[in-house]
Amino acid sequence: MPAAVVRPVTAVDEGLREELLACWTDVSNAGGAVGFVPPVTRDDVAPVLDRLLDGVHSGRDVICLLTVDDAVAGFAALVGSAGPLRRHWGTVLRVQVHPSRQGQGLGRVLMDGVHGVARARGLEFLHLTARGGTGVDAFYLRLGYREVGRLPGAIRVAPGDDRDEISLVRPL
Repeated sequence: MPAAVVRPVTAVDEGLREELLACWTDVSNAGGAVGFVPPVTRDDVAPVLDRLLDGVHSGRDVICLLTVDDAVAGFAALVGSAGPLRRHWGTVLRVQVHPSRQGQGLGRVLMDGVHGVARARGLEFLHLTARGGTGVDAFYLRLGYREVGRLPGAIRVAPGDDRDEISLVRPL
């Protein structure tokens, strides 16, 4: 397996922003459940990425960047709580591995890295949501997450195709 590394990123320059945007667009167009339904363009994804990066640049959030042989292969966002009572909790958003890199065990590498970054930031619990009907919830269950609830039909991927939003948590 190539040298895969996950590192926390707290400052995103324009070059890295472009790489994240390309990854997210490619993952979405390959059918990845990361906030969009294909087809999408970079112009569709850019404002959502920029909102995510606002949290990173504020210092509250961090990008967990997956690289393989120093090239961007995926990422996830680790979002901290803005409220004082939940500072020990984090939310994981937009977990993605580029389609060209899938099937190599990198999803597990990415999530193990997210867990390490979260621990280093003093977090004790993580929360994430998954789109029902994709099977990705089984991946998270294998990583020690447990399902704590569902919002039936909360995600509309197409007219007549509503999916549950599955809420999962994991202690660190």
